[in-house]
Amino acid sequence: MPALTFLPFAQARRAAASTVVVDSLLPGAALTLAHWRGAPTPAPWQDDTSAGSVLRALLADAIPKSARYVTANHFDIDGFVGVWSLLNPRQARQHEPLLRLVATLGDFRELDWQHPLADTALQLVCWFNAQEQALFYPPFGAPALRRREDEASAEKFNWFLPAFGSVLENPARARAVWEPEYERVRQAAAVMQSAATEVRRYPEIGLVVVHTPEPLPYYALFGPTAGYDMVLSCYRGQRYEFEYKYTTWIDLEIRSTRPRLPLDDLVTMLNAQETTARRWTAEPVTDTGPLLRLAGKGLSKVQRYADPDQRPIYASSIAPEVVEREIVRFFQQRYAHITPRRNWTWEQIRAAGKMELPSVT
Repeated sequence: MPALTFLPFAQARRAAASTVVVDSLLPGAALTLAHWRGAPTPAPWQDDTSAGSVLRALLADAIPKSARYVTANHFDIDGFVGVWSLLNPRQARQHEPLLRLVATLGDFRELDWQHPLADTALQLVCWFNAQEQALFYPPFGAPALRRREDEASAEKFNWFLPAFGSVLENPARARAVWEPEYERVRQAAAVMQSAATEVRRYPEIGLVVVHTPEPLPYYALFGPTAGYDMVLSCYRGQRYEFEYKYTTWIDLEIRSTRPRLPLDDLVTMLNAQETTARRWTAEPVTDTGPLLRLAGKGLSKVQRYADPDQRPIYASSIAPEVVEREIVRFFQQRYAHITPRRNWTWEQIRAAGKMELPSVT
């Protein structure tokens, strides 16, 4: 394959015909390798993660010979792994299974703890998070600095691209960096696997309900939710969060999904029963991870992306069995006549959200 050079996105706009774009959209690009909904990724290379698409194309030696550059319009673990793999194809091929796990954990927060490489994947993801927090702005934090993400993220790429290879080969070299978050996640995973936690699954609507004492990091909380797209977390003291996972924002390849539905009616229903001063709120379906929760002052995108144990979650007057029943009923009614499939367009998702419920006679 051709030797590529990383080009910041702002510059790549002027060299699109010579650029491979990862986890982003760039009109006129030589090749798009992205799992974004509607992205023009060639069918043979489509994958659940953008890094997975890159690895598929690498293994098939399908990078256009005209390509000179690789770019992405934001920095996250999945996109970075894809960009790095195109710049280091030999090393990427050697570590393909591990890189796939890292990308999946970074984007979907899902990890199969039984996988022989799970521990290493967690170490690498924790290394990314720790270095990003120590040296740069947090995910979705560029606007607070009055900067554009597609411009500011170039600094992250320039730092991580030369540093990642040695950590990938020997994560123990960076133990002091990744160990604090790694231990926090492992302890939380132990709670998830203990008698203190009850997990209930509703496969007919793609919902997992987790009852556990305290809010947990996503890498632990979402571990048992692989294959599902919605999570209701119920914590001690009648504290709740419902979330659409990122798996319904992108084009998932491995399985069918249901379209996201607007949560307005559910918000109204819960507010009618809520007797505290707080109100239930939810983001629109186009948000990367809409949250349904009792509102405080309002969460920023940075706070909503952060782990549940890093933000306030407020006590409700509604009992947990009632919240679970209402949410399950809401989706059972609305998904009853919607068939799961792949590659929903945003237009189809919006149309599904406007469907009227069948009348009951």
